Amino acid sequence: MICGAIAAAGFGVLFNIGFRSLPWCAASGALALGMRTCCLDGLHWNLEAATFAAALTVGAAVQVLRFRTDISQNALDVVGCIPMVPGSFAAKAILGMFALTSNTVDPSETLFTAVQYALRVTFTVGAIGTGLAIPTLLLRVRVLR
Repeated sequence: MICGAIAAAGFGVLFNIGFRSLPWCAASGALALGMRTCCLDGLHWNLEAATFAAALTVGAAVQVLRFRTDISQNALDVVGCIPMVPGSFAAKAILGMFALTSNTVDPSETLFTAVQYALRVTFTVGAIGTGLAIPTLLLRVRVLR
């Protein structure tokens, strides 16, 4: 959770979020990685399902606390979930595609592995987006006219 908090606060700096709001960024990153770790290790879910549950939790927490922070809820959602993007899987997928251009590897096995990693990245990023969108759509403040 500490690593998620540090990473989310770092992305908050990159997104020009004010210094006074960086603890909120750190809290959202810690919540995201803490929830994902509980689902992965405690409940033995796969990465995509655990990431969806963590993004859903962060999205709901940010919507509930929307009046306590002075930053955009969308920015706080994204900053908290960026540490969950599977960078190592993306790198392995790209390197697998590059390996296909050489003549020293078995193309069918390399292609299978590269596509498997690429699909995991795609589904994980999709899970993050879906998990963040659901609370925003369900808990948004409706203005009566």
